Amino acid sequence: MRPDPLPVQVQRTHQMSTAPDEDVAEALKRGEVMDITTIGRKSGEPRRIELVYHNVDGHILISGHPGRPRSWLANLAANPRFTFHLKRSVQADLTATARVITDTAERERFLKPISAGWRIDHALMVGSAPLVEVAFD
Repeated sequence: MRPDPLPVQVQRTHQMSTAPDEDVAEALKRGEVMDITTIGRKSGEPRRIELVYHNVDGHILISGHPGRPRSWLANLAANPRFTFHLKRSVQADLTATARVITDTAERERFLKPISAGWRIDHALMVGSAPLVEVAFD
């Protein structure tokens, strides 16, 4: 039996729907390229960037390669409200809230399949890769 579609708010060509959207729910089951729009922590201006999301055990996560600081992550830490833009298999703008994941045990669990898929050392990912959990409104 197929699980119920995720309840998300979807905006398509200026129409807003709060009903579950099967296409969006299906797209969120797998990771793909998308954009997010955050609010700049210093400027207060919208900032849009292309990223990749992942679905790990039903959790929608945004991560990136380890190493350098990320403006998008700092923006979400300052203001966790953002827009999640699906743009490949489905086009939809989803309002969401971010939770920056800092707990080591959570990071180890969630980053294991991501680091394996990207062929990046897991310990390096846990130590310095950005990791955010997405909650849709």
